[in-house]
Amino acid sequence: MKEGTKLVVSPSPHVKDAISVRGIMSAVIVALIPATVSGIYLFGLHALAVIIASILSAVGTEFVALKLMGRKFVMDGSAVLTGLLLALCLPPTVPLWMPIVGAAFGIAIGKCAFGGLGHNIFNPALVGRVFLALSWPALMTRWVTPFDAVSTATPLAKGFGSVPIFDLFVGNVAGCIGETSALAILIGGAFLIAMRYIDWRVPLFYIGTVGFLMLFLGQNSILDASDLDSLVEVGKESLFHMFAGGLFLGAFFMATDYVTTPMTKLGRIIFAVGAGILVVAIRTVGGYPEGVAFSILIMNGFTPLIDRVIKPRVYGTKRGFVGGG
Repeated sequence: MKEGTKLVVSPSPHVKDAISVRGIMSAVIVALIPATVSGIYLFGLHALAVIIASILSAVGTEFVALKLMGRKFVMDGSAVLTGLLLALCLPPTVPLWMPIVGAAFGIAIGKCAFGGLGHNIFNPALVGRVFLALSWPALMTRWVTPFDAVSTATPLAKGFGSVPIFDLFVGNVAGCIGETSALAILIGGAFLIAMRYIDWRVPLFYIGTVGFLMLFLGQNSILDASDLDSLVEVGKESLFHMFAGGLFLGAFFMATDYVTTPMTKLGRIIFAVGAGILVVAIRTVGGYPEGVAFSILIMNGFTPLIDRVIKPRVYGTKRGFVGGG
């Protein structure tokens, strides 16, 4: 492989390249800078403190865990990324002990308990996030408006029509630190796709599935539309569910995790569509207004099965032969 080409995660055979785990993690962290800066700008210095506390806890927990496992600690950036992702999907009002506890749980139980980097079944950041949500639901549902920090509900909790679509797109709404601005996340996600660090199919089919199903299952259904105005409302509600909550952050930065998502292109599409269906089910008939974290974790559990069923063609054989003995 020529120098300067980028790593594409795929089934074997593999060609070695100069790119490293540290390089990939660094690129993803760089891609999260727009969402991170946006969150600090919208919610203030406490959001920055939450981010710092989460990262330090993640790195410290991994250091201790690896020492207890008798393994060498290497600063490859994966723990930093886990801490950052966890912080970005936390409310900006949480006390500082919560990201510390959540990051420690995510690294220790969601990652190191399975054997460390490359062996974990579930996304560690989401493991920490769901642990906090189930353990301290009241603290995890305290939201404030950007800039003036007035207590309020999130757009998903208020429902469609509560905020302008443009505000959802730029992030001028209540929500988690790094989830509110679809624009900031899209900038980082586009960078990762352009550099071929992530597969574009996952965010496209994940977000697209949610948008498509909401055309039929939202409070404004395309089946009931009778004129142009009603069709516009249907489209707006579909956009609302795509931009609101953590769908963009989950689609670009968590559902594309190399370790916990399928290896094949078709497998990733199945994974993304399944996660999208779960988001819509949770939002429309479930007990939570959101559903991204649960949808990705549930599909993480199906990843081994998807990889087992959707097998790539064995190198050097005719199409249709999956091999494997």
